[in-house]
Amino acid sequence: MSHGSALAPDPTSARAAPAVGASRRTGLVMLLTGIVGWLASFELTVDDWRLLRDPAYQPPCNISPVVSCGSVMSSPEGRLFGFPNMLLGLGGFAAVTALGVAVLSGARLHRRLWLALDAGALAGVVFVHWLMGQSLYGLGKICPYCAVVWVATIALFWYLTLHCLERGVVPAPRGMLDFLRDTHGMLLTAWYGVIALLVLTRFWPYWSSLL
Repeated sequence: MSHGSALAPDPTSARAAPAVGASRRTGLVMLLTGIVGWLASFELTVDDWRLLRDPAYQPPCNISPVVSCGSVMSSPEGRLFGFPNMLLGLGGFAAVTALGVAVLSGARLHRRLWLALDAGALAGVVFVHWLMGQSLYGLGKICPYCAVVWVATIALFWYLTLHCLERGVVPAPRGMLDFLRDTHGMLLTAWYGVIALLVLTRFWPYWSSLL
């Protein structure tokens, strides 16, 4: 993607202005991650409800002893705040989707809203990484729908942060900003690659048995 579509006319004026626009890339990322994350959260919510009604129910994502959603959803980690974690996803991703549509329609959001979105995405990233650790090294399971939420949350945080830096919502040194502009795709791919490597090595005996 060219740098021109992501550059702000003047980061200094963006910091002073109460409302800040966004590139088409930012709007598309918000829309797509919002939709994908919401759908995954919705499927988890439906399966969790069915499990509550019928403990013998087998969710379609229970594929193997390792690739499974049911045991993850019913675990204490799946209800960290006293209710199913996926309800956070339903609300959060719905809001992101709506704002993504607004941004693509040309809406300019208040600086504080951009900061709140990025802070929320950061909290989401911290939370999903905690869930990754619990899933891989505590429960010993990998939940496919949860993994979709992980991917969507990371991409959302990454590009919201890049947007805030480019538009001057969050100040950043010019050298750092240029580096992130040039390498944002490669760095995100490396982030996903580390997670994939952890999943591969954690369950290597299972994956190798499929070969």
